[in-house]
Amino acid sequence: MSGASASTGAGGGSIGLPGDPPGGRRALGVWGLGVGVYFVAIIFRTSLGVAGIDAAERFHINASALSTFSILQLLVYAGMQIPVGLMVDRLGTKKVLAMGVVLFTVGQFGFAFSHSYAMALASRALLGSGDAMTFISVLRLGSRWFPARRGPMIAQVAALFGMAGNLVSTMLLARLLHSAGWERTFAGSALAGVAVLALLLIFLKDHPEGYEPAPHPHVGKGFVRRQIALAWREPGTRIGMWVHFTTQFPAMVFLLLWGMPFLVESQGLARGTAGELLTLVVLSNMAIGLVYGQVIGRHHGARLPIAFGTIAATATLWALTIFWPGADRAPMWLLVVLCVNMGGFIATMTTLLAVGVLLDATGNSYRTAFASVFVLEALGLSQILRLRARAHRRERERVLASRVETVHVPA
Repeated sequence: MSGASASTGAGGGSIGLPGDPPGGRRALGVWGLGVGVYFVAIIFRTSLGVAGIDAAERFHINASALSTFSILQLLVYAGMQIPVGLMVDRLGTKKVLAMGVVLFTVGQFGFAFSHSYAMALASRALLGSGDAMTFISVLRLGSRWFPARRGPMIAQVAALFGMAGNLVSTMLLARLLHSAGWERTFAGSALAGVAVLALLLIFLKDHPEGYEPAPHPHVGKGFVRRQIALAWREPGTRIGMWVHFTTQFPAMVFLLLWGMPFLVESQGLARGTAGELLTLVVLSNMAIGLVYGQVIGRHHGARLPIAFGTIAATATLWALTIFWPGADRAPMWLLVVLCVNMGGFIATMTTLLAVGVLLDATGNSYRTAFASVFVLEALGLSQILRLRARAHRRERERVLASRVETVHVPA
């Protein structure tokens, strides 16, 4: 059976594109295994977010050194994105995912048994390398096993399930850390990596039989550089980057490292209560993300108003929380609203470092340290405003061009 005929009617009578994979239960199982790998990677990525206070005590480090853990991890993650994309094209999804699982599992085991700051840093770098190989591979897996029309939904669901890995960190690891101890908690969680590696090696396939992709042509050394340059010239690419930069980083800073110390040390909450608030950040991100996706899918013009509204709401609640008059501690209702509202790796890394440096310089003043968020929000907002008109004009030109192409003039 050819790919074209197989894709016809696979989605309940709808017509697929020529060569579309059929989807179905087997596709769901294979793709689900890839999503499971991404789920475990997110658990490992965010595990330090509930262990920041314990890490500072274990390795005898200050706030600046503590922030370096997450900065290095994210720096490696971001730097690996283009190389990983090329690896997936050349080696296939299964091999790249397997390498990623090995790396982030070794990194988690290494972090569990680290007694020195240097060894712990190396372990987080390994974890970041493996983590970088997961989401791109899962996206490729979805495109190989499901019809193209399912692509946006498959990507959104994969991201949603991955985000749920945060819940394991905030709800389970936070409790285990104080009942089972550092080594048992991190080493025990690393066993999840061993489990998904075994399942991956046994059951995962790059694509269905009969739907082999065309051989990937070998391109010159300058190909990737030219592609990046072309993408960067597009105003939409840059405005998308700045929206991501500005809207995402407050929640990332909170979840990856500084949320737990801020809520416990500055706001005086018990660790259990702080963990519940971090869980609220994850749940609200999942729910609001689905709503945003539906609204933007139906009304493309809502993209920038939603981004501006998110930036304004986050900045307002952040300011109310850290500058609450008459006391160093904000009321519980405000902390809840802040966590519900919060959700750029570059902005995240910069703020993680800025908070650590300012905490050391000001004697653990979270009010001063968290104010650094406003600097990057202002930078991101200014860039969005600068590029908005240019991106809108380019989009209108493309719409007009597509309409002209559909006009047939009789000979």
